[in-house]
Amino acid sequence: MMQKIETERLILRALTVDDFEAVHSYMSCFETGIYMPWGVNTAEEARNYINLAMTEAEKNPVFHYHYAAVLKETDKLIGGCRVSCDGSLCWVLHRDYWKQGYGAEMGKAMMRFGFEELNQHRIFASCDTENTNSYRLMEKLGMRREGTFLEYRPPNKLSDKKYSDTFIYAILRDEWEAQKEIAYYNSLPCLFDGFVEVPELSDGVIQIVCTEKRPAEPERKRVPVYKFDICKGVEKIGRIHLLLEYNDSIYYGGQIGYSIDEQHRGNGHAVRACQLLAPIAKAHGMTKLLISNDITNTASKLVCEKLSARLIHIARVPEWHDLYKDGQRFINIFEWSV
Repeated sequence: MMQKIETERLILRALTVDDFEAVHSYMSCFETGIYMPWGVNTAEEARNYINLAMTEAEKNPVFHYHYAAVLKETDKLIGGCRVSCDGSLCWVLHRDYWKQGYGAEMGKAMMRFGFEELNQHRIFASCDTENTNSYRLMEKLGMRREGTFLEYRPPNKLSDKKYSDTFIYAILRDEWEAQKEIAYYNSLPCLFDGFVEVPELSDGVIQIVCTEKRPAEPERKRVPVYKFDICKGVEKIGRIHLLLEYNDSIYYGGQIGYSIDEQHRGNGHAVRACQLLAPIAKAHGMTKLLISNDITNTASKLVCEKLSARLIHIARVPEWHDLYKDGQRFINIFEWSV
């Protein structure tokens, strides 16, 4: 039995025979069907699709979950989506409702249903390589392009090509869970109306001395940062920095980065330096800081454990991140409450 799914603006429900006119309206639209495998549908093909969807909905268990997307405010059917037990995902939307966020709303709901209700490990989708709107939506949903299949299938009946090329996109459960965590951290407060005055901070063993206050560079997606030298007496023994605010990049890269010169390692100096930074973070209203380290970096992981930071995720580094370009593939992400 298919359950209804509610989003901010939509109700996703099973299709019925009464949906024919609305379904045929978008399935017979040239702009909608031009990149779809089925092309522009006839009335008979639209009825056949509804009958198929209704038959699937009556199966026990259901394998293909076909949903009608209905506006909450008007009860108007504007599109449809499907998630299957093999992890495949697809959607279609009447052209009058493009570029209004409804596709992303359907996609997020189907991904959530697939991972939480169908217990999927991987969800994937495909589109014609010329279907720019479709693959941009997949990327907006956090899916990765896994490959391009050349001349993968015959084109739809509107095309004069013999074959069409196809993009394959996918997202794994752990990547989807990371997205949820990113949304949470991005919602946390950070008060920044300028840098605070920072005296030399010392715990009696080491000092951290502010060397730079670099303002944000939004065009380069850089947030404000404090940079410090870690000193022991008059000797500089390392470096540490504090990034302010939260964003997708910081989730993976962390807000605190530290480095201790080799001859001074193993003495707890990184832990002490982090603790000296805590009042600065608090001055900007931040109570949770993210620290990340490569899964092979046992020394950095030990620093986080000594800070009583909580390991929240062993995350796959996305290809767009600088850490990926530096060769890192999996990282520990710790949350430190200050």
